Amino acid sequence: MPKIILQEKSEDSSHSQFQLLKENRFRPFFLTQFFGAFNDNVFKNALFILIAFQSSYAGSTDSTNIINLAAILFIAPFLLFSAIAGQIADRYEKSSLIRRIKLAEICIMLVAAFGFYFQIIPLLLFALFSMGMQSSLFGPIKYSIIPQHLKKDELVGGNALVETATFGAILLGTMLGGILIGLSAGAKLLIPFAMLTLAMLGFLSSIKIPLAPAVDPNLKLKWNTLSETFNNLGSLRENRTVFNSVLGVSWFWFLGSTYITQLPNFTRLSLGANEQVVTFFLALFCIGIGIGSLTCERLSNRTIELGLVPVGSIGLTIFGADLFFATTTHTTAELIGFKEFIYNQTNWRLILDILLLGVFGGIYIVPLYALIQARSNPKRRSRIIAGNNILNALFIIVAGIYAIALTRAGLSIPQLFLIAAILNAVVAIYIYTLIPEFFMRFVVWILVHLVYRIKKVNLDNIPEEGAAIVACNHVSLMDALIIGGCVRRPIRFVMYHKVFNIPFLRFIFKTANAIPIAPKKEDPELLEQAYSQIASELQMGNVVGIFPEGKLTLDGEINDFKTGIERILKETPVPVVPIALEGMWGSFFSNKHGKPLSGIPRRLLAKIKITAAKPLSADQASAASLQKAVSELLN
Repeated sequence: MPKIILQEKSEDSSHSQFQLLKENRFRPFFLTQFFGAFNDNVFKNALFILIAFQSSYAGSTDSTNIINLAAILFIAPFLLFSAIAGQIADRYEKSSLIRRIKLAEICIMLVAAFGFYFQIIPLLLFALFSMGMQSSLFGPIKYSIIPQHLKKDELVGGNALVETATFGAILLGTMLGGILIGLSAGAKLLIPFAMLTLAMLGFLSSIKIPLAPAVDPNLKLKWNTLSETFNNLGSLRENRTVFNSVLGVSWFWFLGSTYITQLPNFTRLSLGANEQVVTFFLALFCIGIGIGSLTCERLSNRTIELGLVPVGSIGLTIFGADLFFATTTHTTAELIGFKEFIYNQTNWRLILDILLLGVFGGIYIVPLYALIQARSNPKRRSRIIAGNNILNALFIIVAGIYAIALTRAGLSIPQLFLIAAILNAVVAIYIYTLIPEFFMRFVVWILVHLVYRIKKVNLDNIPEEGAAIVACNHVSLMDALIIGGCVRRPIRFVMYHKVFNIPFLRFIFKTANAIPIAPKKEDPELLEQAYSQIASELQMGNVVGIFPEGKLTLDGEINDFKTGIERILKETPVPVVPIALEGMWGSFFSNKHGKPLSGIPRRLLAKIKITAAKPLSADQASAASLQKAVSELLN
């Protein structure tokens, strides 16, 4: 029997996401979901080619109709069964559920093998529907088990690996299914053998998945699919950020489905190229998704960095629109192959567009999945992910309707891509208007990663969980943004109310839940409100950031630390982490010239260093001891 492993702490907190592939808490699950996705796509593509080229329906209009029916049969279970699947995933232990689902997959593949051997299309369609059903049951478990086995700062890396594997499986499965069905003994022997082998590998790898205890074992299951589907969709609105993240994920599947579904006709009709180029484009898109997904961990410093979502949406808009402008209409009647296409330099821009669409798609989707997992109510997480799967399926169906409607209206596929890119910009602006946190984090990420070169030292001294205070010297107006962008946990900064109200910066500070404060002689009421809010944030287990000097340094040296920190600790005793910030003195945002934000910014890519000391207990921390600790870090 597998052991329970809950958020096992690795010895090296700085290891890359690939280290997870060596650990039993992640590797068996990773392999299980990879083999499942691989098998889905081998089966689907082999079936589509069998119907189109080798069955009694080949060459007729019935062939197209049956293929469209097959696509609907695979996606329909996600609408029909996801709500029930979410309940089951919350109600029962997940690793045992996965093994039962994988056993069901083996049984379904036996039915499919019989169908392929005797080329019984109705039986194969039944098997395809059954595969869709088992995939819909696995879906809520797939994303809800990840946060049970990984730490919060591993969610981005874990999701990146899963997304990379998923799109890699789509590519490899599509290619393998097409290759095997094209061989002389493909349908009778090779495809059944491949599907059964992959199903067995998925089951064997699932045996090693660690236990993931039920999060709501007393949940009473409700079997009314229709009502539970609506309840699931309604429950998504309980957390506004999660709901809009789900909408963002579903929109990605709208775009992805649009691009992947239209690639064959785009290649043939718009570019005059054959199926080799279609496979090449699919490979480029999937490889791009993998690159973008795996890049997320490095770009985000292993945090759930919402600032990457706007980066991804900007890339999706730019390179999606450029597909229209980069398309050159073919003039020859004969379809060209891969070599001819790649040798034509006018096609290189198009190739880059498709690759970068995938890259920015990966950058866009991974933080959203990680955010949904992190901010969902743990007792309802599987049902929330089930609601996400329902919306994903709806958006995929809408993508098909969108494509049919526009092409029947006379628009070309490149024009369809252009409109999708414009719609993406509109949707992005809408979501970021509803949740300004996305845009705020984008601005901070740009400032921290593109404007400065930052060296981070011992930031792991900041506790990963529980209430704490970080106390830093105050060099510039950018100090809070720099610290907040470097530290993995969200920080509620306490700042002078006049700084808090600086135009533009106010939007960032307010969205980040900063706490404005004023001296007693200026606004005693605001001062008391600030102390009350600080205590409330600490009681909720959050991190509060303070600048004990109370003002910007006038000469680059540390001012005396005020005793307000002692009042905070007396009311709410928590650990305090001294932090030293170097390199901002003399910048446009510092007080070197008598007034911040005066003159012209002259320093770009300035070198900055941020260092954290070991935490001081509430008894050890005082204004004097903190000033001494920060001074020692600077020296």
